[in-house]
Amino acid sequence: MNFALLALAVAAFGIGTTEFVIMGLLPDVARDLRISIPTAGMLVAGYALGVAIGAPIMALLTSRLPRKRALLILMGIFVLGNLLCAVSGNYTLLMGARIITALCHGAFFGIGSVTAADLAPEGKKASAVAMMFAGLTLANVLGVPMGTALGQAEGWRATFWAVSGVGVIAFVALWRLLPANLHAEKANLTRELRAIRSGRVWVSLSMTVLFSASMFALFTYIAPILQTITHVSPHGVSLTLLLIGVGMTIGNFAGGRLADQRLGATLLGSTAVIGLLMMIFYWVSGSVVPTEITLFIWGAVCFASASSLQLNAMTTGAAAPSLIATMNIGAFNLGNALGAWIGGLAVASSLGLHGVPLAGSAISVIALIVTGSFLWRAKPREATAAIPVGEI
Repeated sequence: MNFALLALAVAAFGIGTTEFVIMGLLPDVARDLRISIPTAGMLVAGYALGVAIGAPIMALLTSRLPRKRALLILMGIFVLGNLLCAVSGNYTLLMGARIITALCHGAFFGIGSVTAADLAPEGKKASAVAMMFAGLTLANVLGVPMGTALGQAEGWRATFWAVSGVGVIAFVALWRLLPANLHAEKANLTRELRAIRSGRVWVSLSMTVLFSASMFALFTYIAPILQTITHVSPHGVSLTLLLIGVGMTIGNFAGGRLADQRLGATLLGSTAVIGLLMMIFYWVSGSVVPTEITLFIWGAVCFASASSLQLNAMTTGAAAPSLIATMNIGAFNLGNALGAWIGGLAVASSLGLHGVPLAGSAISVIALIVTGSFLWRAKPREATAAIPVGEI
C-alpha cells in the first residue's frame, strides 16, 4: 500500500506544481507576453475551468478502463500539456496548453483518491487520501518555490520544461508501483446519474467550490501582493511560497487525522478560521514578519480542509464514488476560477491589491453558512463524528 500511495503522491506532486507555480510566475509571464496582471491571472481561471469541465467527461471516458491504465493515460496527457506550455509563443497558445494540461487533473485526483481509500484499512481512509494529497502539498513546499526561482532565473518556459520531466518520472512510478489488479466496478450510468441527482451531493460540491474560491481569490495574486504591498523581493516571494507550502503539508496530514475522527467539526472550524486569517492578512500585509506568520497558518488551515472536503464528497456520493470524487476535484477548480475572477475584480477596483484578502474573506463567510447548513441537516452521527467510508 505504501508504495502505491507513493506513486500517486509523485503524480500529485507534478500536477500540483504545474497548477500552482503559475502564481509565482504571474509577473514574469505578464511582462514577457505583454499583458496585464489580471489578464495573466486568467491563466489560473482557464486551467481551473478546464479541470471543472473536463473532469466529469474524462471520468466517464475512462470509467470502463482498469484504474491503472486510466491513471497512466491521464499522466500522459499531463506530460503533453506541459510540453505545449513550454513551447507556447503567445498568450492564446499558452492558455490552450494550460487547458489541455487541465484535462487530466480532475479525473486523476478523482480516480486516485478513490484508489487510495480502497487500498487503506478501515479507520485510515482519510489519512490515505491525505497521503496522496501530500504530493500536492509538497508541490507547494518544493515544486512551486523551485519552479518560481527557475522561471525567474531562466525564463518561465524553463519551469514547464522541468515540470514535463517530473511528469515522466511520475508516469514511470505509476507504471512500476501501482498494483495491476486495482479493483474497479463496471460503470453503471443509471446508478451514477441517480447519485448525482442527490441534493446533498450538490451542496457538498458547492462547499468545495466556495472553499476553493475563498482560497484562490488570495492565492492567485499572492506574488504581486507580496511585491507591491509587503515589499518582498522576487527571491522573497519564492521563500514565502515555500513557507506556505510547509504550512500546507503540516495542515494536510493534520486534517487527514482530524477528518478520520470528526469530519464535520473539521470542515466547519477550518472554514471559519480561513475567513478570519484573511481579515488578519488584510491588516498586517504591510509588515513582513506578521505577513509570513499569517500566510503560514493560512496555508496549514487551507489544506487541512482539502482532504476533508474530498472525503466528504466521496462519502456523500458513495453510490458513484469515482465520478463524485472526480466532480469534487472539478469543484475545487471551478472555485479556483471563481476565486481568480473575483480577486481580479478586487484588483481592478479602487481598493486594488488591498481588496483581495477582503474578497476572499467575504467568500469564506458564505462557505461557512453553506457548510453549517449542510451539517445541521445531516444525521447527528454525520455532523459530529467521522463519516465511515468502508462502503467505498
